[in-house]
Amino acid sequence: MIRTVLFDLDGTLINTNNLILASFQYTLDRYFPGKYTKKDLIPFIGEPLELSFDHVDPAQRDEMIEVYRAHNSKFHDRLVTEFPHVHETLEKLSSEGCKMGVVSTKKRDMVNRGLEFTHIAGYFDTVVTSDDVARLKPDPEPVEKAMVQLAAQPESTLMVGDSPSDILAGSGAHVRTAAVGWSMKGRSVLEKLHPDYLIDSMNDLLKLVRTADSATL
Repeated sequence: MIRTVLFDLDGTLINTNNLILASFQYTLDRYFPGKYTKKDLIPFIGEPLELSFDHVDPAQRDEMIEVYRAHNSKFHDRLVTEFPHVHETLEKLSSEGCKMGVVSTKKRDMVNRGLEFTHIAGYFDTVVTSDDVARLKPDPEPVEKAMVQLAAQPESTLMVGDSPSDILAGSGAHVRTAAVGWSMKGRSVLEKLHPDYLIDSMNDLLKLVRTADSATL
């Protein structure tokens, strides 16, 4: 069975989609007015900001990241909402002895802010952010670091996320992967990466964790 569950944060546990899109739109409109639409922004979701803005303009990358982060912080509490069934699922997993962690590409201050704002910080035994690793998802390093901190074994660990980076990081760390069906990337994008599971609601994790047979890994 699964004994450890690692979660991506944005777009998986908390709904920051509107915040992320608004911050990208604000930043890119400032530097390239009228060039980028919402459809253009969706591929940026889930990848490190450095990579996203490198695609736009490497010369102005760092400056654009600062503009993005300032906007993101300013509007965080106004635009962040909760996904259905997150609290009850985390509560049940915790009560059943499941160890849990968060693995995010965001900086620690904003990760902690999101966890506290949605009142789920207390469920997690470890939180790995961009401040804690040299390489971000899709590299497996953040997943592996969380596993070390939780004394978790690959065969009994599950990585849950909404983006290709999450699935690739989990696969690279040799753990099971679960893609969430409410991803803005779209189900078809995630299905192409062959995650072990595709869930339609957060509480689908309960049955999955209880019944997954680690011997089939």
